[in-house]
Amino acid sequence: MTDLQKDILVGLLFVTGIFGFISGAFIVSAVVFAVSAIFSNVHLTNRLQS
Repeated sequence: MTDLQKDILVGLLFVTGIFGFISGAFIVSAVVFAVSAIFSNVHLTNRLQS
């Protein structure tokens, strides 16, 4: 994946988590936020190492 694709993925996951939280799906939104954080940290770590 390119940097742009990873940034778009993290952004979409974050927005999906916000909408899930607003709608009351707290478990789903927590999972989506966790996945978003993992992708963001992996992406940042890979960028710093290269």
